[in-house]
Amino acid sequence: MRPITWVRAAQLLFWAALAFTFYSAVVPPSRALQLVPWDKAEHFIAFYALTGVAAAAFPRRSLALIALALSAFGALIEVVQGLPFVHRDRDFWDWVADSLAIAAALAPMALVWWRREAQGR
Repeated sequence: MRPITWVRAAQLLFWAALAFTFYSAVVPPSRALQLVPWDKAEHFIAFYALTGVAAAAFPRRSLALIALALSAFGALIEVVQGLPFVHRDRDFWDWVADSLAIAAALAPMALVWWRREAQGR
């Protein structure tokens, strides 16, 4: 039996975290895990973590593609939360918090890439 690789482990963690994030976003607020008292901070924390795990899970994917996919996922969550039967509130600023977290997580990675390119490595 072949041992699990770090990338495969990161992929499993990513998909589990993505599912947990979606579940937490659509269950009634009383049943969702609350890490901090401010909703925007929770969005930031969740998407910062998702982005870091996504970068580890998909090392051959471009950072821009990871950013776009996760931002689209954040937008999808807001659309689903706006559906009447979900009983949650759609909030544009939640998506902004998601997108800022994605940018904050990817910025150091992009800077490392840029420095390597500038040095010709």
